[in-house]
Amino acid sequence: MTVSPTEVLQLRKVPITVEAGRVAATAWQAGVGGVHVLGARLRGRPVAAVAAHQARDRFAALGPTYVKLGQLIASSPGLFPEVLSNEFRTLLDKVPPADPAAVRELVTDQLGAPPEDVFATFDEVPIASASIAQVHHATLKSGERVVVKIQRPGIKARLAADMQILERVAAVLQLSSYGRMLNAKEVVADFAANLHDELDFHTEARAMEEWTACLADTQFASKVRAPKVYWEYTTGRVLVMEFIDAVRIDDVAAVRAAGHDGVELLRTLLLSLLESAFRGGVFHGDLHAGNVLVDTSGRIVFLDFGIVGRFDDRTRVILRQLLVDLMIRNDFESAGRALFRLGAVRRGREGSADDLRTFAAPLRRTQLGKVSYTQLGKQLADLAKAYDAKLPRELVLVGKQLLYVERYMKLLAPRWRALNDREVVNYVGGLVIQAEKERNAANKSRA
Repeated sequence: MTVSPTEVLQLRKVPITVEAGRVAATAWQAGVGGVHVLGARLRGRPVAAVAAHQARDRFAALGPTYVKLGQLIASSPGLFPEVLSNEFRTLLDKVPPADPAAVRELVTDQLGAPPEDVFATFDEVPIASASIAQVHHATLKSGERVVVKIQRPGIKARLAADMQILERVAAVLQLSSYGRMLNAKEVVADFAANLHDELDFHTEARAMEEWTACLADTQFASKVRAPKVYWEYTTGRVLVMEFIDAVRIDDVAAVRAAGHDGVELLRTLLLSLLESAFRGGVFHGDLHAGNVLVDTSGRIVFLDFGIVGRFDDRTRVILRQLLVDLMIRNDFESAGRALFRLGAVRRGREGSADDLRTFAAPLRRTQLGKVSYTQLGKQLADLAKAYDAKLPRELVLVGKQLLYVERYMKLLAPRWRALNDREVVNYVGGLVIQAEKERNAANKSRA
């Protein structure tokens, strides 16, 4: 049985009156923003900046679903105009907080007692407030400093109503060739599934520990970390974690003032992502700057495991071979076969190897900071249309994380040439050896 995006979030349809109310609210906010933009145009002010600011304010006013969409814009450098992505960046962790009384009521309901009885101290003013949850400082009775992540009260019903609207919009878009190419219905379903996962803090807590275990026996175990979970205080809507003194990775002044090496940080971030994705099979799926910190010892701290990507063993083998084919061997015929094995391409055509070679060329430049992701995105869209391609969701998710890495690279290590870096080359060389062994073993088994 197929489950709709609305049913993923809430096992019942939202009443039409609730949906109509959200449509009206969306239309009202769009109208308010439009009036401001029109006024700016009549006064001769820069329309792009005003429009971006108004879009950000309207998304914030409409609540969690629209805030999440805004975060996607903020977190996809190169895919949207810079003025828009910069404006939406404030939605990563600076959303207006929930009503303190409602937060107190939720904590009491989830933990069985009011905050002052559960914790030695609890700061009612959140240190960060995002679309799904907000985070507060607290101290346990034992004296340990912690952070308390609290789900926004009443969020599930509002998300369900918004997803029902997006589901209808996707059905209309699916009637167009562009909508079918984007697979609009599945995009909305995937968006809903991500939101559903983020609404269960037990799932997030388990993912944190799974990711930590994935890297525990690797060279990155001493270089990256996730906060410890206090399970005795954790529920589906409240998550209590250790407090870690750290700064955001995009706070260039603070990172440099602390004496951290930008190249080392970026190398660790890039390689730990590749290790967790292509070898471990579990990777962080939302590396925006609010979720990636640097602690006082220079370790990278990963927060918010609401979105996590997973590759099974078979997919990891294919992806390792695809990476080697595109980046090392220049074997585009083999790369095309790997894409078919992934189920990404549903029809072939003559010249496919040449098409893949053209697409991969920018990726093979030595200075990654000069790669045009806008152009790569356009090329990918053209390839998808030509080959009726549907990239696996997890592979797209990895690509999105590489966009984050690229942004931090420009901030902290703009002259770093990753593909000339000895550690990166050695790591990729290890992937090459592993992929070739797997390829040979597969060939022998088929012989």
